[in-house]
Amino acid sequence: MNISVFGLGYIGLPTATMFAAHGAHVIGVDIKKDAVDTINHGHIHIVEPGLEEVVKNVVDNGHLRATVTPEKADAFLIAVPTPFMGDNHEADLSYIKAAATAIAPVLEKGNIVILESTSPVGATETMVGWLKEIRPDLVFASEGSEECDIYVAYCPERVLPGKVMHELIENDRIIGGINKASAERAREVYHIFVKGELLMTNARTAEMSKLTENAFRDVNIAFANELSLICDRLNINVWELIELANHHPRVNILQPGPGVGGHCIAVDPWFIVSKTPDLARLVNTARLINDGKPEWVKGKVREAVLSLVKKGRDVKEIRIACLGLAFKPDIDDLRESPALHITRDLAKEFPGQIVAVEPNIHELPNSLKGIVPLMTLKDALQADIIVLLVAHKEFRSVYLERKDALIVDTTGQWSTVK
Repeated sequence: MNISVFGLGYIGLPTATMFAAHGAHVIGVDIKKDAVDTINHGHIHIVEPGLEEVVKNVVDNGHLRATVTPEKADAFLIAVPTPFMGDNHEADLSYIKAAATAIAPVLEKGNIVILESTSPVGATETMVGWLKEIRPDLVFASEGSEECDIYVAYCPERVLPGKVMHELIENDRIIGGINKASAERAREVYHIFVKGELLMTNARTAEMSKLTENAFRDVNIAFANELSLICDRLNINVWELIELANHHPRVNILQPGPGVGGHCIAVDPWFIVSKTPDLARLVNTARLINDGKPEWVKGKVREAVLSLVKKGRDVKEIRIACLGLAFKPDIDDLRESPALHITRDLAKEFPGQIVAVEPNIHELPNSLKGIVPLMTLKDALQADIIVLLVAHKEFRSVYLERKDALIVDTTGQWSTVK
């Protein structure tokens, strides 16, 4: 089978690689020529354990090739970003539309188009509408009819950054067809490498399932984050509290953090809220709690600065080290990262006083360039205030090394009762 994967980022590249490693001939398409060139040389432009070795093998044996121009294939997978826009948090489907527009000219009868991008309910049907406008000569899948020239399905990814190579294969997969024929065809595609169960449904249910999974996690994280605010006011160690409460056989409270980041949990629940704002009250409140946590963290840093000023320090001479910029430990992904936003905001509030440490990147994002230096951990530990924003493995022994610095620990890595 010839498979085209449109979008070679954190999901698209590992997915393309899995297909290629299991015998398919894969054409990876991306608008970024640098990424395309990197892949064609057998290297990767993202951080994902175990990925580069497999990419090199499938590129060397001719099963994976990257390009900036869509080509004919049997199956087309779209794995592009879907950020939200505006105060009402509606999904920005422009990347999906651009991908659909790009592949439409090369579609042929019998092809299947699979949308993997996390999307609001109805997005797959909207994509079909765009394809129809460009290719009126083809009959696209529609609900209630099994006859079509082009099959269409929605099949969301369900993987954890840092474990993508394992979870793409082992996790169960939701297969949501516009019609049953499309679901069956999509199942044939994923059966190439997925060992988990392939769960059949319709496109709308599949879309809502992905949003529901991440909204569920967001609500649970919000509970932990709200507990951290309450415990701070009541002078209770929230990490000890959660550890004790979790000894109950039916309680499993998550760990608080500086907020919620990444392209999934920080974004997907808003797609539910934007579609049904009058009903999604709990989901909306969880989002507000988690989105508000970074401001609380900045408040704790201000308190630390004030405590030093009261001891006679000049506020402009106080140095603050922000440890971690990624949205979760041990990866390089900065998308929607609360740590990144906190660091940026502190740099504006305390110009020239903030340094950042992120062991998983070599270059700062544009939002921090020129205002925050990227430093080694050793140098950053000379700061007066150390703000632990991400529990990277490199930071695990820092507290033992610097007991004299003021600590703002947002992860519990240095505050958990042992």
